[in-house]
Amino acid sequence: MKREWYIGHKFQLYGVEEYVLNKGKGKGSVVLHVKNGLGLELYINTDRGFDISMLTYKGDSLSYLSPNGYVASQYYDDKGSGFLKSFTAGFLTTCGLTQVGSPNIDSGEELPLHGTYSNIPCSNYIYEDNNDFIMLKGIVLDETIFSHKLMLVRKIIISKLTNDIKIIDEITNNGDQQSPLEILYHINLGYPLLDENLIIESNSINVEARNKHAEEYIKMWNKMIPPQEGFEEMCYYHTFKEKEAYFNAYNSRINKGIKISFNIDQLSFLTEWKMLGIRDYVLGLEPGNCTADGRKTMREKGILEFIESNETKVKEVNIHIYEK
Repeated sequence: MKREWYIGHKFQLYGVEEYVLNKGKGKGSVVLHVKNGLGLELYINTDRGFDISMLTYKGDSLSYLSPNGYVASQYYDDKGSGFLKSFTAGFLTTCGLTQVGSPNIDSGEELPLHGTYSNIPCSNYIYEDNNDFIMLKGIVLDETIFSHKLMLVRKIIISKLTNDIKIIDEITNNGDQQSPLEILYHINLGYPLLDENLIIESNSINVEARNKHAEEYIKMWNKMIPPQEGFEEMCYYHTFKEKEAYFNAYNSRINKGIKISFNIDQLSFLTEWKMLGIRDYVLGLEPGNCTADGRKTMREKGILEFIESNETKVKEVNIHIYEK
């Protein structure tokens, strides 16, 4: 018997539905609710860079939703650390496309925290649903007069046969000048996947603390603790030797885990962000072509990536959700 014979509408099992938020700061945002029929559900915010605002598996949240909740793009503050006022976090917030990390001034340009990409609405989006997968495609234009003109075409492919998600970004420079290119996939794990029972492991070959505070606890980079009052965030930079880099995060209490993998030829770093405070309880595992220290620092270190006029570059991240 085909399982479809048992249902009236396919969204009982799988498919895509569109919602328009009508309350609070998220009012007007269009969110796509996606189910793969195997227990995996995700929500894609078309108002905010075609990012993934929530990810759940069999009813358990795998991601972190910040106290800001959904915030529409018109509330974005591009001054200094104003990014934090509208930082939904969610499962994925994409940072870039010409600046990632700390606010800084580079080549005379004032650059805000984590760039502006994640607050740009999609110019257009479509989706298709076939026997093997659901594919969603969105176009985001990170373009400014007298400045950079970058177009990101994102495909999010959700398998209906396994609990796998592939994110494929094609970034094209539609301007007539070379442009810096920085991108970081700010993937945020949250409760109940994240608690003191979470075990993380990776094939990284080196772990570097971002500052002295993080250095004091570097031996605990892969250990989680319960929420702490007054917790000070810690960041660690991971580098890899094997071409396919990966991070595994598994919680035996709920018997659920997630594997994040990527190609180091495209994304050569992973930033680990530990913020284990009360209500600010989140673990960021963030593949990128840069660290979170800002574009000026990347340029000074000689590791700033560029994209030429009319050039297209591809970045991919793979997500696998599993039980043992």
